[in-house]
Amino acid sequence: MFRRIRARRERERETAAIQRWHEQITATHTWPLQASTPQQPTDTGRLGARVDDFLPADLRVPGRDEIAGMMMPRRRPLIIDGEVRACPQCGAYRDWIILSTRDEVWLRCRAGHQMLEPRLDTAWYNRNSGPTDAIHATFEDGLKHLGHPAG
Repeated sequence: MFRRIRARRERERETAAIQRWHEQITATHTWPLQASTPQQPTDTGRLGARVDDFLPADLRVPGRDEIAGMMMPRRRPLIIDGEVRACPQCGAYRDWIILSTRDEVWLRCRAGHQMLEPRLDTAWYNRNSGPTDAIHATFEDGLKHLGHPAG
């Protein structure tokens, strides 16, 4: 027990010494002043003022608020609240496309049956989805990209 107390006191002394050293450095050091004239924005578009070193337009990815929805594949069975989720129409229980649109999560089986899943939300989707690897103009293009038939 006494070793712990001594070790804690030693850590407190070291922390106090580091804080004193930091205060001395900041008190004696003169920091360079910022440029007196602010830089003018180069482009004011839909997203506001842009900085010169921002990514070129062809490398920018739209934000989640700028797209209609997101989708991801789920090859494994989907387990929600301890039960395996199966399609009520065809009985499929794996190989889902999970869609996130307007704070709702939809499931789509390989046969093309879609159903709203009220037990899942956008936060669940964000935790379980990976990074966006492609952006598609239509829903059908997205399904083709993920290997599901459109229809």
